[in-house]
Amino acid sequence: MSTPVRGRVRVAQGAKRVRVFLGGQLVADTVHPLLVWEAPYYPTYYIPRADVVSGVLAPSGRTSHSPSRGEGVLSTIKGGAAEAVDAALEYPDSPIEQLRDHVRFEFGAFDWFEEDEQIFTHPRDPGVRVDILPSSRHVRIEVGGVTVADSVRPHLLFETGLPVRYYLPRVDVRMDLLEKIGTVTHCPYKGAAEHFDVAGHEDLAWSYPTPLPESTRVAGLIAFLDEKVDVYVDGVLQERPKTKFA
Repeated sequence: MSTPVRGRVRVAQGAKRVRVFLGGQLVADTVHPLLVWEAPYYPTYYIPRADVVSGVLAPSGRTSHSPSRGEGVLSTIKGGAAEAVDAALEYPDSPIEQLRDHVRFEFGAFDWFEEDEQIFTHPRDPGVRVDILPSSRHVRIEVGGVTVADSVRPHLLFETGLPVRYYLPRVDVRMDLLEKIGTVTHCPYKGAAEHFDVAGHEDLAWSYPTPLPESTRVAGLIAFLDEKVDVYVDGVLQERPKTKFA
């Protein structure tokens, strides 16, 4: 894939069919999406204007300026009984030539499909890989000096750009010290996660009860936020990783 860069923005040609729905109504369908990294962490999709359903874009008269992408024109989208105000953005005179004649749809306002699978949170980054491996390493988790998990049968999840995560069977976790909270987060590679307070400390653990097919090995297992707990692997205290989650 070609990946031209201007400032912080990187652009690549996507290979998947991408469809966008609002209120159950199709608003865009393309086999030529652009993947655009407006920030370094993950991409978003820009859809060729020619592949947007005729008549769904209603310019609102409002604009949005980006130092790298130029002056953006906002539109409201109507689909069925639903309406997404100012949820479409175009840069007709962008200094990044690839973005011209493309529409950026606000991801969270729509339902998205790559081929025939619905996706969540943001498009999958083709440069990110997730490997989940069973292990016999001894993993022990402490919170405030209290052992909250101790296992010799973890699954280790390796995700590009992130520290290794240790997913532990619930029978090896002090579930009496965990309290499920209302927080639910979504990962485009793993699915929807439920979250837990741990030993009185807020939001230190999570689990994927029904992960996406490629991540089924972690179904129901518990992972801890290594940035805020003490992790011992084979008896050795691990350095706490420094990430945006810390």
